[in-house]
Amino acid sequence: MPDKHTMIRQIAVMLEMQNAMNSKVHEQWFEQGFEWYRAIWIECAEMLEHYGWKWWKHQKPDAEQVKMELVDIFHFGLSSRIDGEASFEAIAEELANEMLEPTVKDDFKQTLEVMAGQAVMYQHFDGSSFAGCMQQMEMPFEELFKSYVGKNTLNFFRQDHGYKEGTYVKEWHGREDNEVLVEILDKLDSSEDDFRHLLYQELADNYPRPDSK
Repeated sequence: MPDKHTMIRQIAVMLEMQNAMNSKVHEQWFEQGFEWYRAIWIECAEMLEHYGWKWWKHQKPDAEQVKMELVDIFHFGLSSRIDGEASFEAIAEELANEMLEPTVKDDFKQTLEVMAGQAVMYQHFDGSSFAGCMQQMEMPFEELFKSYVGKNTLNFFRQDHGYKEGTYVKEWHGREDNEVLVEILDKLDSSEDDFRHLLYQELADNYPRPDSK
């Protein structure tokens, strides 16, 4: 984990980005009562499929897919914490405190079930068991931050370049935009204060123009 101050700052950045994305769906989205907790436990079940749980057949965990599901869950977890009243900094500090004290069970599946259980029984995103899942998947916070900002920024870029209208170009010079994103993320420093803006600019620089060959 990074130092607490950096962690709080980066969670606050992600909260701001999540609020902006949700606002594209509905301007007053936090007043609509969307069931974020339900999205969390459903994603937990999908993650378990990628990890493997069937004792009657050989299964090997797909670590990269599990990590992608963790990033998706964090989107929903952040959304569930925003209430339109508390500041992003206050929410970030509360969440950072939870994540700095991870709940870790004997097995990843059991830790995941703690997180799913909190969502089902208490309609709550549990940062401690989420951090425990990250720990058992050897996923540092820096990777979560970089992956979250990357996916969120690409989603915004798609919207800004005609995704909804059907004019967005998903294949960039023979590669899908997701592949280009991974390459850009590898060369950028996520600790930079303007990381997300640098990322957006890199996407814009690489996006194929109508007159490009």
